[in-house]
Amino acid sequence: MSIGELLTATVPMVRTLNLEYLETTPEKAVLALPDQGEFHNHVGGPHAGAMFTLGESASGAVVIAAFGDQLSRAVPLLVTAEIAFKKLARGPVRATATLGRPAAEVVAELDEGKRPEFPVAVAIQREDGAVTGEMTLIWTLRPNN
Repeated sequence: MSIGELLTATVPMVRTLNLEYLETTPEKAVLALPDQGEFHNHVGGPHAGAMFTLGESASGAVVIAAFGDQLSRAVPLLVTAEIAFKKLARGPVRATATLGRPAAEVVAELDEGKRPEFPVAVAIQREDGAVTGEMTLIWTLRPNN
């Protein structure tokens, strides 16, 4: 089962918004939010909450891809999230999440008994490539004690 299939099966908001997993690697995840009228805002584009969920879901996918092998000893948790809306989004949008620290560095901190934190940057783009939103999310791996 792929990470996209796993998250679609286990995260209700992924199914609610019909998010599509286009690429998932330990360094990057790309998700799409189809154009759906029921999730439009007052100007006809995707609602801010839908765009936030798209970006957060992309960040979670890259975190699972990078640290899925650590789940027996630590749980990934979102610490903070910030979003900036840059341009009007219309139609389908994509979110590209990029891990902000080398996974090996994060795991080394976990090995030292620390609770590592690491950033994930997300760019949300329209079909024409224009960046409509940017997110910075800080995740942690909380050791299972």
